[in-house]
Amino acid sequence: MGKLDYHWHLRRVMAERGMFSTTDLLPLLTERGITLSTSQVYRLVVERPERLSLKILMALLDILDCTMDDLIEPVAAEAGARTPKAAQAGTGSTDGALGSLRPRRARITGVDP
Repeated sequence: MGKLDYHWHLRRVMAERGMFSTTDLLPLLTERGITLSTSQVYRLVVERPERLSLKILMALLDILDCTMDDLIEPVAAEAGARTPKAAQAGTGSTDGALGSLRPRRARITGVDP
């Protein structure tokens, strides 16, 4: 059996419900007894969580009136997949990554004393 991975679709589900700002979730989570900072909510929406409280997950399902299948899509892990931090840093291959957009190193020659 191969390794499993997942796609996190919170941002897409929020957009489908007309919620386009991460701060839209703050008061709705607070109503359900979940207290998060604005940066924590931003990371929850924008990044793929590695650890997620079941209380937060249940609150999101209630707020968005969706199922876990809508938020979390299981997928087969790619062979030799990089860690998320390495992918964000732009190391490794540059196909579509920021690495191809970096300027070339300048060479300074013929400097007079």
